[in-house]
Amino acid sequence: MDNQLDCAPGGYFSISESGFVQSVNRTFLNMLGIQSADELIGRHIETVMSPTNKIFFHTYFYPHIQLYQRVDEMYFSFRAADKQSVPVLVNGIKQERCGEAVIDCVALLMRKRLEYEKDTLRSKRQLEELYQTTREVNNRLEALHKEYENKQQELLEMNRSLETLASTDPLTGLHNRRFFEDCLRGELLASIDNNQPLSLLIVDIDHFKNINDTYGHPVGDFVLIELARLLRETAGPLSICARFGGEEFVVLLPAIDSEGACATAEQIRSVIENTPLGTHRVTISVGVETSRSGSTEQSLLERADLALYASKSNGRNRVSHAEELDKA
Repeated sequence: MDNQLDCAPGGYFSISESGFVQSVNRTFLNMLGIQSADELIGRHIETVMSPTNKIFFHTYFYPHIQLYQRVDEMYFSFRAADKQSVPVLVNGIKQERCGEAVIDCVALLMRKRLEYEKDTLRSKRQLEELYQTTREVNNRLEALHKEYENKQQELLEMNRSLETLASTDPLTGLHNRRFFEDCLRGELLASIDNNQPLSLLIVDIDHFKNINDTYGHPVGDFVLIELARLLRETAGPLSICARFGGEEFVVLLPAIDSEGACATAEQIRSVIENTPLGTHRVTISVGVETSRSGSTEQSLLERADLALYASKSNGRNRVSHAEELDKA
């Protein structure tokens, strides 16, 4: 490993497809308090994880890297040599090298979070010392106690913000694409286990580019926000709505068959067509797919997208189910 990568400001490690460490840089070893790379190379990466993080790694990291060949900004914690937790953001990419599949990862320390934790622990230690002193320092104790509570609250709020940012589209407030893809994976497995259907809607705003070009992006953003609100209100409490990208939205309908999915899609289409968004009226085209034997996440998305294309090709402002394409 060259010196530049070895001393890079981010931790680097490479693992085999089965999780065994092949190479690490000095930055990553320093993060974990490990003296020599020989202590880690050849061992499984899970040896530097707590039991909880091993479960998280199996549940999210492995499936995601296998399915999408990469992982972006996954919040995670390693366990250092002194048993302390080391919170990081992990980015990973799966690629082939010398004829073998390898997973290259970069780990960045969550510095702000660590600073808040250190401040909180420092305040707590000061409180413990001051509680043993005389009544003359009671006022100071109360002030520090308040500071400690505030820092704890700030830490909790930061954690909540990180979780929200990781799963929410900042413009519309709907779930983002990453969260939707995780839900799609879980709901498809549940539908198979429970022998129930799973339906997927892909919703696209008709002629949205004309709105942006004519009235500007602020108006376009307003239309997206209001349409997201109508989508959430109309799709039903058990649905999972997300912004898929640009003017495209997706809706997951667990335990809803093709007939019910088309009815829901038609209701959404009708509500949006008949509801003014400020001074504007928009229409949508919808593609629908319902799980069948052998359906995968990719096939559901691809067939719903084909159905959406059919709606667009047949005049827009309509609902098409992928089954109709099969019959045609």
